[in-house]
Amino acid sequence: MKSVFKIVVVLMVFASVVSCQKNSRPNYQFMPNMYEPVSYEAYQESDAFPGGVEAQLPAEGSIPRGGHMPFEIANTNDGYQLAKSSLMSPLDSTQIDRLRAGQLYDIYCGICHGKKGDGKGTLVKREKILGVPSYDDAGRAITQGSIYHTIYYGKNAMGSYANQLNEEERWQVVNYVLELKADLEK
Repeated sequence: MKSVFKIVVVLMVFASVVSCQKNSRPNYQFMPNMYEPVSYEAYQESDAFPGGVEAQLPAEGSIPRGGHMPFEIANTNDGYQLAKSSLMSPLDSTQIDRLRAGQLYDIYCGICHGKKGDGKGTLVKREKILGVPSYDDAGRAITQGSIYHTIYYGKNAMGSYANQLNEEERWQVVNYVLELKADLEK
């Protein structure tokens, strides 16, 4: 009885496999737009561009989606000095969130600059990076503008954090760095 049951099961499986296999017609495609995208003719003729269609430049002075404002000060020593002397935070005291700024500082800056801003972060202690100065070094005389410029472009061995921090977060970190500097100078 068991052998008859096994034979019937094998025949049913074989029949279902053979019956579903039809090379003469294509298989059904469910939700084809998921993996066959609709193509667009990006450079087709249009009444909007009578002189011919080509890749269009954005309008002068326009801001891309997301509201990102370009930083107007250049990545040069003169730009650094200009930022150091003239750039001020747009945030007032009610917009500064010390807790959030501290978290951002710990994530992006503390590993090298240290929790207190003394230049003794984990990577410095392990001698992976050398020469990270303290925020209270007399020769540095850091300001809001110089800190922001350094976060945006980087300086010496420090890379840019413009992609990791948006504009508001950068200013939060600037404020936190100035607080650490004040604490070190006490």
